[in-house]
Formats: sequence, structure tokens, C-alpha cells
Amino acid sequence: MTRKKKRLYLLLLCGLGLGSATALTLTAFQDNLVFFRSPSDIAREAPGPERAFRLGGLVLTGSLSRSTEAGRPLARFVVTDGAAQVPVAFGGVLPDLFREGQGVVTLGKLGPDGVFMASEVLARHDETYMPPDVADALKRSGHWNPNQGAAPPASSWNTLQPGRGGG
Repeated sequence: MTRKKKRLYLLLLCGLGLGSATALTLTAFQDNLVFFRSPSDIAREAPGPERAFRLGGLVLTGSLSRSTEAGRPLARFVVTDGAAQVPVAFGGVLPDLFREGQGVVTLGKLGPDGVFMASEVLARHDETYMPPDVADALKRSGHWNPNQGAAPPASSWNTLQPGRGGG
């Protein structure tokens, strides 16, 4: 075997190793990526039941119900962005800051019946904070135009009319 062929084989072997490592890394990342979706995004195109994602919006006033199932607390509520709504079920203890009419981001999967099965619920932490993904969803749905002022208070999301700016 000539020196030239040895170098070529070594180069091909390194390329194959690098390609394999890249493919494995991308596959691992794909399983761990969690995308944010608003209720309007889900109404437009629902993800598959095997795909975990974050659902964000406002807890619809009057939609919260609590019960116990197999000795575990179960909460059911509806998340809205003013344009669409998604029912959510969460088995566990809700955060202290969780309230109806407040912003929330949940992590989980959409069930075949259209109910979002949350494995984690995050509530906003003060009166002025709004998760960036929720703010983007409000802008896209036409409920908030940053040029017209501050974001609308969370308590008004349930009554917003699209295109009015809300602020």
C-alpha cells in the first residue's frame, strides 16, 4: 500500500468517525429539544402525541377544578392566548403562584383526546413578568402591540378582542 493510499484511508476513517459522532449528537439533541407552542399554534397544527413541548398562555378564569385520583392531587384547567384554548390536566401539586387569570407555562404532551397532559407547571413570579414566549404569542395573535404600551394585564386576557392592541 502506498503512502498516498494510507493517508486517504486515514482521512476517510476520520471523516466517518466525525460524521458518526455528529449524527449521534444531533439525534440526542432532537430527543431533548422542547419547543414552545401557544394554544393558537396547537389549533393550527397539533403536534404528535409522542412529542413533548411547552404550552404557554393564560389560565382561563373559572376553568380550574381540583380533585384527587388514586390518592394524588389532580388539577384541570384551560390555557388560552385569547384566540384559542387548550384543556390541561396536571397530576401533582400546583405552584404557590398558580392562579386563574395568570400566565403559565406547562411542559407535557398532547393526548389523543386533545387534553394536554402536563408533567410540569410553571407560574409567573410577579405582577410585571411575562415569559418571553407568552409575550411573543400575544403579539402574534394580535392581542398586544408593544408600540402601544405595556403588555395587557393578565386578568384582561380572557376578554381581549384581537387587533385592539390590548394596551
